[in-house]
Amino acid sequence: MVSWSGHIVPFIVTVAIWFVATGLIAWADNRERATFSRSLLVGSIAGIAGLLVILLSSLSAEVWAVYLSFIGALMVWGWHELSFLTGASAGPRRGMAEPGLVGIARFRQAAGTVMHHEVALAVTALLLISLAWNAPNQIGATVFVLMFGMRLISKINLFVGVPNSTSEMLPDQLAYLKSYFGPNRMTVLLAASIAAIAGATAWFAGLALAAPVGSAEMVGASLLTTLALLGVLEHLFLALPFRDGMLWGWAYPQRRSAAPITRDQ
Repeated sequence: MVSWSGHIVPFIVTVAIWFVATGLIAWADNRERATFSRSLLVGSIAGIAGLLVILLSSLSAEVWAVYLSFIGALMVWGWHELSFLTGASAGPRRGMAEPGLVGIARFRQAAGTVMHHEVALAVTALLLISLAWNAPNQIGATVFVLMFGMRLISKINLFVGVPNSTSEMLPDQLAYLKSYFGPNRMTVLLAASIAAIAGATAWFAGLALAAPVGSAEMVGASLLTTLALLGVLEHLFLALPFRDGMLWGWAYPQRRSAAPITRDQ
């Protein structure tokens, strides 16, 4: 049975935070470069505060603590995203892909563009897992690891190639990343990725439906269900002719329209 407090409210909270937070990060990383230092300072304060929120809320298994831990994880995630999209923590390689590269050589160059970001995410994930290992409330670590996994899958798909690799939200300072995208095509990997994340969504949904009504377990599972469902949606965007500006155009009104990426079929 669907519960308002245990299922519907967590869904609304997750979607609202996802929409607003994504837009705010897009707004910050598409402003003038002179504003990046201030944005990174604010993001760093928020990220550190998020870590403290996760640590403190992990000691309680109450509903309020689950929400706090969830929000704390998103604050830490937003810190990493802002650092990456402003170019502060991307990778040692900051240029276009060399033409004609294939196989391992192409992968090595592509990995070099995001290496620092991925290592920072992995270290943070391990830190949160260690902090939550025996804690009553493990939602913060679970949320971060789930988002890390889904983001890594999307990056691999972009490297291999997806039908819709155009991204209006990719800021100018990272425009060179488009040269590492694969050809515009539908692949078995993308289909399998969507199916796998959909399977995780169904699993979390089963936990949410089976948990006691109004319990912290129900709320936590519902938050994870919605987050995974949004991951399915974002991967569907890679397969469908969807424009980022349809949802988040308000975040960068002064920015020029992004040119579509074309790849040889």
